[in-house]
Amino acid sequence: MSTFSHGLVRRLLPVVLVFLLVFSASLAAQSLTAIKLVDELEHPWGMVFLPDGEVLVSERAGKLRRIQGNSLLPKSVSGLPEIAAQGQGGLLGLALHPQFAQNRWLYLAYAAEGDDGYSTHLARGRYQDGALTQVEVLFAATPQSFSGQHFGGRIAFDRAGYVYLTLGDRGEPDNSQMLENHAGSVIRLHDDGRIPADNPFVNTAGAQPEIYTYGHRNVQGIALHPTTGQVWTGEHGPQGGDEINILQAGANYGWPVITYGEEYGGGEVGAGLTEKAGMEQPVLYWTPSIAPAGMTFYTGDKYPGWQGNLLVSALKFALISRVTLDGNRYVDEERLLEDEIGRIRDIQQAPDGYLYVLTDESDGALYRLKPGS
Repeated sequence: MSTFSHGLVRRLLPVVLVFLLVFSASLAAQSLTAIKLVDELEHPWGMVFLPDGEVLVSERAGKLRRIQGNSLLPKSVSGLPEIAAQGQGGLLGLALHPQFAQNRWLYLAYAAEGDDGYSTHLARGRYQDGALTQVEVLFAATPQSFSGQHFGGRIAFDRAGYVYLTLGDRGEPDNSQMLENHAGSVIRLHDDGRIPADNPFVNTAGAQPEIYTYGHRNVQGIALHPTTGQVWTGEHGPQGGDEINILQAGANYGWPVITYGEEYGGGEVGAGLTEKAGMEQPVLYWTPSIAPAGMTFYTGDKYPGWQGNLLVSALKFALISRVTLDGNRYVDEERLLEDEIGRIRDIQQAPDGYLYVLTDESDGALYRLKPGS
């Protein structure tokens, strides 16, 4: 084989590999049927699946609803902390402690009111039979603001048992580049609210020690990669520039210095930069925006060929994005259920291996996704 041919093969090999991956992903494409299980949910935001089969769903207006046997119970959970339903804020994300079956700790993200406005809080309480007890506020973000924008509010535990809470910039973009406040960051805590000694800014003068990453706009999705254990997030851009990122301790994700979006109504954000030294690039971004919300990696066996795919719910275009990956690299996207059931606020895999979604409507609903039409 000539030197030219060797060079040609070297140049074509990446293209061939990408083609094969995309072809493989296309074989995994399938239709979905959304089966409505429960309706009459008021702007549902997050959900968790309990070991006994009960499902808890947060309503942004401040109620925590109970679903048993695909029936919505009339009485909501008692004992919640005081919640402020303000703009995009209210009762937001939920998470179970990794040892929930033994300790019954349920974690809540929510907006609360203070003297200078509202901020995102993290609390936990012991859940049993429709009631929360021993409620503890573990974290309150600063600064408070009377803005109704960008509260973040997703919660996740990693394999080491640390708990992560996503936050937004509260409509003040420059705060995302300031370590003196929590705006536009993702924080990391021990399960009881203590600050880990190895958090990246613990020893940085003036910095908030809870901060794990910063430079975010409004992170509304979080999921743990099933193979690597890395924490992935989904983030709202402005007009365009929604992002999927992999969190790295101490990393700066660039907002508002770099973005693939633009100002609402058009025009550059800042200097119009999309990259800068010392700031992270996303795994993928969407322009135009899809407004990504809850997300999960699929690990079950109900949807053949989807293992390891990232599923992202989207508010704009009312769809689910199924993202195929090669390691940490984007390969392909398939859009599902577009404009079929409404704005989709959350998607999670239940213990039964099926995917469940919540629609963000005044009469929102819980659906199970069934393969096939």
